[in-house]
Amino acid sequence: MSRVGLKPISLPEQVVVKLDGRTVIVVGPKGQLDFTLPDGISLSNEGLTVVVSRASELRLHRALHGTARSLVQNMILGVTQGYVKNLEIQGVGLRAAVKGSDLDLSLGRSHPLLHPIPSALTVTVTDNTKIKVEGIDKQLVGQFAAEVRAYYPPEPYKGKGVRYVGEHVRRKEGKSVGK
Repeated sequence: MSRVGLKPISLPEQVVVKLDGRTVIVVGPKGQLDFTLPDGISLSNEGLTVVVSRASELRLHRALHGTARSLVQNMILGVTQGYVKNLEIQGVGLRAAVKGSDLDLSLGRSHPLLHPIPSALTVTVTDNTKIKVEGIDKQLVGQFAAEVRAYYPPEPYKGKGVRYVGEHVRRKEGKSVGK
């Protein structure tokens, strides 16, 4: 039984949820998002609340019930507040800059890495080492931040690399000279 799926979603007053066939469209002050409901999952708009329900007790429907509800909830939060991921680059000579619609990363390689920025995201770089990724789609913000981090994940010996702000990197002791 999905406990998450049973919870109704309360709507802020500036958000409109429309259902076009199987597609859920959420419109808010920051923009518009859409999501196609899986088979067996339905959505009903009851005034200031939205309820996600399932057609049967099949294992697939039970599994998708809570997931669909969470995705709709994330869409509502995205169009009202937005999502932010902060990254930081640590290491001598490692830096980043925004050049047009690309993120230019200098991460100690022989060539600069140009990572394209999706049009739905806003990326800002401060102090050449702090990257801020903002957008209304939670999945897109997280995926972009993960792709940038994957170019140079923090290494455990000196701690150099790209990491999320507040991420704890377990450090290892280097080689010890034995006698």
